Amino acid sequence: MQEGYTLRVLEKRIGYSFRDEALLRQAMTHSSFSNEQKINKAKDYERLEFLGDAVLELVSSEFLFRTHPDVPEGELTRQRASMVCEPSLAYCARDLELGSFMRLGKGEESTGGRNRDSITSDAMEALIGAIYLDGGMESAKAFIDRFILSDLEDRQLFYDSKSTLQELVQGKLKQELSYELLSESGPEHNKSFFVAVHMGTETLGEGRGKTKKAAEQEAAYKALLKLRARGYVFKKH
Repeated sequence: MQEGYTLRVLEKRIGYSFRDEALLRQAMTHSSFSNEQKINKAKDYERLEFLGDAVLELVSSEFLFRTHPDVPEGELTRQRASMVCEPSLAYCARDLELGSFMRLGKGEESTGGRNRDSITSDAMEALIGAIYLDGGMESAKAFIDRFILSDLEDRQLFYDSKSTLQELVQGKLKQELSYELLSESGPEHNKSFFVAVHMGTETLGEGRGKTKKAAEQEAAYKALLKLRARGYVFKKH
């Protein structure tokens, strides 16, 4: 855990207090930490992740079933997949700064594991599993409703930002769209990229990310928010 990011702080952030704090600690423990510390393998987050994944699938399925009564099964499946995929859960984990609460091995720490989508998305599922075991389905559902199923419109816009922006700018507005790498920093194993997206000569948005693709996605999302504020309407995929 990084300094100041204690389990108590995390409990306040998520609005849930654990009766069994060991479950929360386990949910925030990566296998690299348990391996280095010679902790029992069952004490890292992987088993909780397995459980949390199942709970999340059930809750999100029920949510879609109830809120989209006329949508066929195939479309419900597609929507659920986009809601619980790795980028989606990592996006939610960033809102909680979940990576900063994790216990990582030194090797994983040095290579930027706290900001890696694959790790933070797994930790999000592990946290759901821990809440389910500690407080039951009602508590787990409350967490999922608050931190995963809220603000779905803007989150969907974020996931589809590059394709939506391209469709609007090049298709509807008949303008040129281009991305520019402004800078990159950090060691080879933990780089950070800073990118701008332009419509013609106008800079619409800027973004940072651990990969160029992630930085472009954030820049495109900020561009869409700017264009939406100007009154443009665009199709969300």
